Amino acid sequence: MKCIRTLVCGIAVLLASALAWAEKADRNKPMNVEADALRYDDLKQLSIFTGTVVLTKGSILIRGDRLEVHQDPQGFQFGVVTAEPGKRAFFRQKREGVDEYIEGEGQTIDYDGKADTVKFIKTAQLRRYRGAQLNDEFNAGVIVYNNTTDVFTLDGAPTAGAAGSIGQAGAPAGRVRAMLTPKVDTAAPAAPTVPVMPALRSTPLLGEKRP
Repeated sequence: MKCIRTLVCGIAVLLASALAWAEKADRNKPMNVEADALRYDDLKQLSIFTGTVVLTKGSILIRGDRLEVHQDPQGFQFGVVTAEPGKRAFFRQKREGVDEYIEGEGQTIDYDGKADTVKFIKTAQLRRYRGAQLNDEFNAGVIVYNNTTDVFTLDGAPTAGAAGSIGQAGAPAGRVRAMLTPKVDTAAPAAPTVPVMPALRSTPLLGEKRP
């Protein structure tokens, strides 16, 4: 069956707040979802995208094999992204007000719009970049990121996780693993104090009278 690439823009009204964890500037940006197929159920307020799903909204980027987005009667949005077998779904977001980015991967990525949390499930990994520099990396069975409080919660998994992005081993079975880089004070150091030397005066020759 020939895959039909589907570009969805009009559905942004339904999904406008599905990714409210993004930088505030992203909230007013249009949402674009590209996939092989889309099934939309207006009665259930449910959209299902399948086949090489790519979602962009401002600084947000999500990739996976299947994306389900549901809206409850109160207007809160809930999204679940799943990866192809043997792979991991991908999530990236710029943090508010700083030159930092959060990247995460997992076999499943679950977003709760009401709680404003993102959960990475199975062989989960979360990375924090300052500019282009990788600073922190977390590996676990399940990782939950709370955007409101900026708190990371990690839980171990029954089996060992996949290797980290910098080549380090994933979390051992039943354990979590983290790589944390200390923050560097970027404030300019105070200039050293230079002692002021007295002005030099010529010394009169022997037998010469001073003026």
